[in-house]
Amino acid sequence: MKNVNFISLILGFASLATACKSGINSQTKTPLSVNSLLDTRYKMLLDYPVDSMSMPRSMNIKTNEIRKVPSKDWTSGFFAGNLWQLYRLTGDSKYKEQAEKWTPFSKKESVNKNSHDVGFKVFCSFGEALKVENKKEYEAVIVKGAETLCKRFDPKVGSIRSWDFNKEIWDYPVIIDNMMNLELLFEASKISGNPKYRNVAIQHANTTLKNQFRDDNSCYHVIDYDPKTGNVRKKTTLQGYNDDSVWARGQAWAVYGFTMAYRYTKDEAYIKQAEATALFFMANKNLPEDGIPYWDFKDPSIPNSARDVSAAMVMASALYELYGYTKKENYLAFANKMMTSVQSKNYILDANIKAPFLFDHSTGNWPKHDEIDEPIIYADYYFLEALLRKSKIDAK
Repeated sequence: MKNVNFISLILGFASLATACKSGINSQTKTPLSVNSLLDTRYKMLLDYPVDSMSMPRSMNIKTNEIRKVPSKDWTSGFFAGNLWQLYRLTGDSKYKEQAEKWTPFSKKESVNKNSHDVGFKVFCSFGEALKVENKKEYEAVIVKGAETLCKRFDPKVGSIRSWDFNKEIWDYPVIIDNMMNLELLFEASKISGNPKYRNVAIQHANTTLKNQFRDDNSCYHVIDYDPKTGNVRKKTTLQGYNDDSVWARGQAWAVYGFTMAYRYTKDEAYIKQAEATALFFMANKNLPEDGIPYWDFKDPSIPNSARDVSAAMVMASALYELYGYTKKENYLAFANKMMTSVQSKNYILDANIKAPFLFDHSTGNWPKHDEIDEPIIYADYYFLEALLRKSKIDAK
């Protein structure tokens, strides 16, 4: 889809007037309109030098240093995905040409059995490419990636293992983020006709559904299992404030993941959980007025806490799909609210900042003091995906 008229409409949203309490200030040094500012930022993606070892992940605004990663990093597929999505949004062939240069860099990750994030790395690049060009070579990489990811599945636990590190802390960790990698498996079954990948995805989703959520429908970040029995050892976190806190991006992963799983299975239990966690997020007393969450809903320093635009954009994209299945206007309205909020000079990077990113104010890993309140590539990816999803809704 190449909806140029839509992008002009979307980018013309009015910015919110409400000031953010977490120190987010309007960037007033540029006279550009929001529309022109985003267009300027889009073009910066074209100017970023092609380098297989320098995929852009995030940026330190204070030092202007771009954090560059190789393909083994879990974020490596997002930049190629951003270029493919911009091509679909604008119809400008320059984005497609650049996407074709960046996408092959993720191919070797389709055989990297040491990572649970094969889906992020392969499907966010090759999966986006396949939406533009129906090439057998793209399909082959996706199926190979699914086969590799299945090697991390343990039928006793009923889940795909997440990390291999910190073995002194946990035995078989499974994180809520892993729901996002299931799309690779579902698509691989569609491409190949092999039900194996779909079956693994369903078993993983069912185990997550059983063990990952609290009574209030928020979710834990990490569930650690005993691989000998399949029983839960402990419910904990790595990226939240503490074990009982509510990591904002984790809630967004959950809503997105179970909405996506419903797309492929039509299992009502999946969409029921997606709706319940979405409502928890939307009605949370600690959610700022503009809908862009603090990095953790239980951070005691709120309202003087870092925001996470990436969590908002994952949630916005998920809510557009959720609205498509439920036709409940509150999901559409809330997604629109978050999209309006970020399309303002409170969040868009200033035109003077030369970097291949769109937005400021995301938070990567607060407990490790890593990527705090700065541009992060996956915030841009899910924003662009949300634009594409909204365009389909508007076209009906």
